[in-house]
Amino acid sequence: MSADVKRLTTPLTNEVVESLHAGDKVLITGVIYSARDAAHKRLCDLVAKGEPLPIEIQGQTIYFMGPSPAKPGQPIGSAGPTTSYRMDAYSPTLIALGLKGMIGKGVRGKDVLDAMIQHKAVYFAATGGAAALIARSIKKAEVVAYEDLGAEAIRRLEVVDFPAIVAQDCHGQNYYEIGVAQYRRA
Repeated sequence: MSADVKRLTTPLTNEVVESLHAGDKVLITGVIYSARDAAHKRLCDLVAKGEPLPIEIQGQTIYFMGPSPAKPGQPIGSAGPTTSYRMDAYSPTLIALGLKGMIGKGVRGKDVLDAMIQHKAVYFAATGGAAALIARSIKKAEVVAYEDLGAEAIRRLEVVDFPAIVAQDCHGQNYYEIGVAQYRRA
């Protein structure tokens, strides 16, 4: 294990989020939730109505993923990230409620970044195309809300050493921009 990898345990706190910087490699252990755009819409509809959410948001991390079916004896099938901008309309609302981490692929919009800075949240990138490898870090998976959404239902995932990179941090740094700038100098 490289010394430059940070080990994180969920739920995340403001102090942990503030210690992370774009480009940091992390291994996440604990509970995270999976949810995609249909589930995010339902969560935000509940918030708009002033109704309780089916999961605790404070300090949590949501992985933007819809898994493939699990093979016998495995907790989950392939579990790769989905494109995160589809959650941009909903993420600021959840961040304001205390969501601390998001995992997906691709850049996030300005409203999401502004909410991350204001409320201390972080966006991690998971490697697209590595769904089978990522699934190995998921030790348990259970549907906890919106079972009717199938693969897009909210799942509670118990993970050990889930690999990710800090893509955009609460300090306004964006690894997608930093990486391009470093490449241009080379």
